[in-house]
Amino acid sequence: MYTRILVAVDGSNTSRRAFEAALALAKSNGAVLQPFYVVENTPLYFEAPGYDPSVLRNRLVEEGKELGAEFAKAMLDQGVKGELAIGEASSLDDVSAVVLKAAADFKADLLVMGTHGRRGVQRLILGSVAERCVRQASLPVLLVPSAAAKTGDAD
Repeated sequence: MYTRILVAVDGSNTSRRAFEAALALAKSNGAVLQPFYVVENTPLYFEAPGYDPSVLRNRLVEEGKELGAEFAKAMLDQGVKGELAIGEASSLDDVSAVVLKAAADFKADLLVMGTHGRRGVQRLILGSVAERCVRQASLPVLLVPSAAAKTGDAD
């Protein structure tokens, strides 16, 4: 039985399916659910001359807040307690490290993730965030694959 579930979300269709799975588990177990959104401050984005990194960062923070409102309503509708938390990744702490630290800080007994989100070039070069979390996690990880999509549903 799970009592504290953390679900990593990023706004993609795959992470929405992971949230739905986590919400159903939280409801059936009477667990507290914490959707967790990571703002990724990747140096690669900051190399362009004249680029202001705060524009991207601020938009990502805003997206996290929008997801938080959406997920809070879904949780309230299902009678599930919890609220969105936001973390920030950097060149020193990648997304997987930030997610695992958040799970530990929340004292989660289950981590739920989609296996295919939007992480661009870093995912192509370094592998998926979900894969790194599974390899480094000290708690059970439930992966919701992108193949679980309905026909015609694309990320």
